[in-house]
Amino acid sequence: MAEAGPVSTRFRKGQSGNPKGRPKKQPPAQRSAFDVVIDRTLTIVQDGKPREVTVDEALQHKTYRDAIGGNRAAVSRILKMIATREKAITERAPLAPPIISLWGGEDPANADEALLILGIACRHPDDSDRPAGGRERLLLEQWAVKAALTRRAGSRLDKWEIDEARRCTCDAATLRWPEPDGS
Repeated sequence: MAEAGPVSTRFRKGQSGNPKGRPKKQPPAQRSAFDVVIDRTLTIVQDGKPREVTVDEALQHKTYRDAIGGNRAAVSRILKMIATREKAITERAPLAPPIISLWGGEDPANADEALLILGIACRHPDDSDRPAGGRERLLLEQWAVKAALTRRAGSRLDKWEIDEARRCTCDAATLRWPEPDGS
């Protein structure tokens, strides 16, 4: 027979070793219909191969394809997703550099390629005077310039700013430009 421990560490007569009793069984967490749908998996065919993905991932993939196809709402959604992701990355690792930096980042061509993929910019039709190994020249799409001009509703542009915007816009002559400030 095993020997009991020291008397000082034993429970006194009438004292329970588990005064609160057995913990009550927790009811299962209530899941919304949205959670049930979004957590399901689907089989999609990508590059000719079937692949299991969540509904959330499939929706993101569809939005990405729509954005590449020129759907402006999808482009806007993708840009918001990128901004949200960048913010989360920055919050988790504040010392890590951003993936895309428009001001002297590691690879400005990476940002250029994103602008092309998302349909925000197009290739300059006359890029013949580019120096060897230099960056490709891009022009902003008209819809992006219109959106930027609309956001500036309260403030006016001067002649130099309008001329610069024209110089950097695809088919700038067909766009209706605001009157310069001071005219």
